[in-house]
Amino acid sequence: MDRWVGKVAVVTGASAGIGAVIAEELAKAGMITVGLARRVERVEALKGRLPTKVASRLHAMKCDVSNKEDIETAFQKIREQFSGIDVLINNAGVVRQTALLADDDGQGLKDILDTNVLGLTLCTREAFKSMKQRSVAGHIVHINSIAGHKVLQFPHMNMYAASKFAVTAITETMRNELREMHSEVKVTSISPGVVKTEIVAGLDDHKDFPKLESEDIANAVLYVLGTPEHVQVHELIIKPVGEQF
Repeated sequence: MDRWVGKVAVVTGASAGIGAVIAEELAKAGMITVGLARRVERVEALKGRLPTKVASRLHAMKCDVSNKEDIETAFQKIREQFSGIDVLINNAGVVRQTALLADDDGQGLKDILDTNVLGLTLCTREAFKSMKQRSVAGHIVHINSIAGHKVLQFPHMNMYAASKFAVTAITETMRNELREMHSEVKVTSISPGVVKTEIVAGLDDHKDFPKLESEDIANAVLYVLGTPEHVQVHELIIKPVGEQF
């Protein structure tokens, strides 16, 4: 991680769970870290719990990644305040129980796609523009899901799997485009199994649902960022021991 010290990282969905822990760990690793969130006060609260030196590297910024204008405004502020972006962690995502596809009124499906697919794509676009303009060999990490590789048998989570399959496809599309541009920017998809966060609070602690911790995913982010410049981790799937999926 030494080459990233003093560089700028942006973490979406940094208010809780995986995003909050990733933001904290990147700041601890010496990166200037901007945590984007709708509930920006939670990022400020996290900052208040950190040692002074680490807290000075964590910056909270309000942004709803389901809103195109919010994304463009936030990334413009980041470019103005910090001169550019070196690492993007696309963590923001929603899991929402929707009606059956045949019955849904469309709004629930749209909300998932706006955040998990379009928001991720637009944040990537803004970050890559900054990397390209400054000729930076940056790194873009998508926090994907095992649901992006296999449709899980959870009722009323139909569009979530579709959105994560889209992230898998977008990652590969980006990799092809970056290669054709002879870009040194890396792109990685990290696909966790069930993680103990607010987003899966509805799952009980039955032995059939072993869970990862948010720290496990943050450690994976540090690992992929810490690889040598000639190494790119394409896909990293992480499951808790005993997961049935």
